[in-house]
Amino acid sequence: MRPEDLPMIDGADGTAGDGTPGDGTAGRQEGPAARSRVQVALGVTRRIVGGRLFKCGFVVLAVVLGGYAISAEGWGNLYHSLVRIGPVSSAGALLAVLVMQFATLRTWQVLLAGLGTPLPTTVVGRIFFIGQLGKYLPGSVWPILTQMELGAAYRVPRARSASASVLTMLISLLTGLITAVVTLPFASHSTGYLWVFLAAPVLLPCLHPRVLNPLLRLAFKLARRPGLEEPLTGRVLARALAWSFAAWVFNGLQIWLLTVKLGAPLGQAALLSLGGYAFAWCVGFLVIFAPAGAGFRELLLVAALVPILGHDAATARDAATAVALVSRIVTTASDLIVAGAAAFRRPRVPPQPQETLIAAAPVASGTADSS
Repeated sequence: MRPEDLPMIDGADGTAGDGTPGDGTAGRQEGPAARSRVQVALGVTRRIVGGRLFKCGFVVLAVVLGGYAISAEGWGNLYHSLVRIGPVSSAGALLAVLVMQFATLRTWQVLLAGLGTPLPTTVVGRIFFIGQLGKYLPGSVWPILTQMELGAAYRVPRARSASASVLTMLISLLTGLITAVVTLPFASHSTGYLWVFLAAPVLLPCLHPRVLNPLLRLAFKLARRPGLEEPLTGRVLARALAWSFAAWVFNGLQIWLLTVKLGAPLGQAALLSLGGYAFAWCVGFLVIFAPAGAGFRELLLVAALVPILGHDAATARDAATAVALVSRIVTTASDLIVAGAAAFRRPRVPPQPQETLIAAAPVASGTADSS
């Protein structure tokens, strides 16, 4: 158990948590009193954030902003893009993105279990899918905060769910960059990406636990977050990386289905769809003030796809823009679909483990004896 999970020990009046008086010295009471006020403020904040009204408001706001991210491109442009690509290809892209959602969910589930809290997929889906709606709010912290509070309802320590969420983001970023490294330089019309080869000697060793665990500890330290409770084992890391790479394959598949519909060559489209989308996503993720990378991701994706969508520059740009817009539509729709499905079915809260109750009894009795 981590310090933030422990109950408040010091009272605001200088008494101990069980009501016994302190030592009576004013100097020694100031520190506990100050800590008590901070703990009370944190408790109130957690009750507000964990309340049903806040959660409902959060979901509504995220859905509204998600819709705005789509409508900002103009409903006319969106309609013409959907008509140009057609319902069959758009539905196929949506199906590919839904499979990607499941692969990302499994990444988070594997990491959470590796940190010490295995949960059923239905419970993990509710925590992860509803929480990730926070990416439509400016800043990358909202999905983490939401998943912390949703996880707390299922007895997941907040620090542990936050660690799993941050790890999922970092692993997605790492695997996305590696995906771009191993695809873009080999695609035709992509000589401008040859510099990506320089990143390979740096990124590939990061897949090993002896390299990745120290980097993760450094990242948590720089972010001023509690570090990992225990380092990730090679087995856990291998499973998480496998699911993360699978997610990128299906991300690329949705772009490939859309570009092929507009006449792109099959082989060239496969490499540029996979690597171009991964690169665009990673850049959009790092632009924290843009909700879900809106705008930046599409700009880079269009630049990557233009060379394979026609000889005329204007026509190719229009086709690439249609792909980027439809990709944004199906991605946002998939987020809303999986979050809605997770919210519709509410799993039961698991009972508190019996060993936790037994372990707490000696502590309580020991405290009573010492007083």
